[in-house]
Amino acid sequence: MPLDSDLLRTFLAVAEAGNVTHAAAALGRTQSAISVQVRKLETTLGTALFRRQARGMALTPGGEALVGAARRALGEIDRIAGLFAAPLAGPVAVGIPDDHGPGVLASVLATFAARHPEVEVSVRCAVSTDFPGAVRRGELDLAVHAAPPEAAGAAPLLTEDTVWAAHPRLPLAPGRPVPLALFDRACWWRDAALAALAAAGRPCRVAYSSESAGGVTAAVAACLAVGVFARSTVPPGLRVLDGRDGFPPLPASSLVLLRRSGGPTPAVAAMEEAIRTALAGPGRR
Repeated sequence: MPLDSDLLRTFLAVAEAGNVTHAAAALGRTQSAISVQVRKLETTLGTALFRRQARGMALTPGGEALVGAARRALGEIDRIAGLFAAPLAGPVAVGIPDDHGPGVLASVLATFAARHPEVEVSVRCAVSTDFPGAVRRGELDLAVHAAPPEAAGAAPLLTEDTVWAAHPRLPLAPGRPVPLALFDRACWWRDAALAALAAAGRPCRVAYSSESAGGVTAAVAACLAVGVFARSTVPPGLRVLDGRDGFPPLPASSLVLLRRSGGPTPAVAAMEEAIRTALAGPGRR
């Protein structure tokens, strides 16, 4: 039977989200419609693609094999469609967390701008605490937001460990308050770090505060304090601290993509797809 590209898109959405609920939210469809499409694709291919588990959906070996092939097929379909589409144009305002700014997201934005020179891309690189409000006010079309663990609604683009890190020469004598470098505004990482140390009975003090991730990183790299980082953003030269060093575990870090209400323009929709594709990579869980 011929394959329906819409079924492949639904399959990838479930594979990337890890459950039907988040995939349905991302695609703007009901959960039952998503489940029907997955079953239809499994029937077409004659194999199970997912196995249900306590926390969502896991890929079967057949599903794992299909992911790469589906991405390549849909990429080619989109490329062909692009040959006959009008060039993208118009403004796109994007917010990205400053601790992720120099990495994958910067590359995504640069590549997008080069491929679509008529699109006016503007970027706000800052602590993402203010991004939800900026999206609601219409100041940003899209924003990658470092969401707290209890956040509901948006499916995470990326989830990874949150870790403590310090300069290898920073003295951390038992019984002495741990010097911390933290954001100086309301931030779930700040609250989580202080709460974790308090629960572990380890005294601490905020030795350095900054409104930017760059300021916090500079303080930690200068051997002034211990910082909190998403694992992928720990700068080279710093040492990750764990239970052997007397540091308790922290909640996982998640990135979600926020979009301004209303139907997106073609340029905004294309930027959203570029960001989602870039962050749905090997380090994702």
